[in-house]
Amino acid sequence: MADDVGKLIDSATRGETPAVDTLLERYLPGLRAFVRLRAGPAVRAHESASDITQSVCREVLQNLSTFKYGGEAGFKHWLYATALRKLQKRDEHWRTQKREAARVVVDEHALLEAYRSVSSPSGRAMAKEELARVEHAFDELGDDEREVITLARVVGLPHKEIAEAMGKTEGATRVLLHRALARLAEKLDRG
Repeated sequence: MADDVGKLIDSATRGETPAVDTLLERYLPGLRAFVRLRAGPAVRAHESASDITQSVCREVLQNLSTFKYGGEAGFKHWLYATALRKLQKRDEHWRTQKREAARVVVDEHALLEAYRSVSSPSGRAMAKEELARVEHAFDELGDDEREVITLARVVGLPHKEIAEAMGKTEGATRVLLHRALARLAEKLDRG
């Protein structure tokens, strides 16, 4: 699979539209989940994860020629770093402006698809409640805890790359992930 991704990335950096489409299709569900979890309550209250994800994809497409080949891990890092920068800008916007949105856009259906939820109305309602519960518990974690969980479980990076991204040792990120997942589970049990 790594060779396939490498070829796709090479083709995409040359501007070949089918390769770009395939790459974005492959990473879209994980990117949408990453955006939703990392957005935080201020951004989630005013913007949909799908809109932000679409904006990230547009930015990636516009800057694809600047991507320096780093294989699949490098591409994923670049993609999620782009998303994180976008989220930080949006969070800063909503916090500094202290605005009320004219409308709240919620794209639960698309998000629930990404989470592979059921399609019945009662199932969607239950999944929506569960999603809100997980997001609330996730928001209560510390920054490093949220970071290690999203890098390990949503992005799927190995511990070595997580350690590099977080500026910690591999052992420290393993311990942090274990503790962060335990705290998240504890908060979910109480909620």
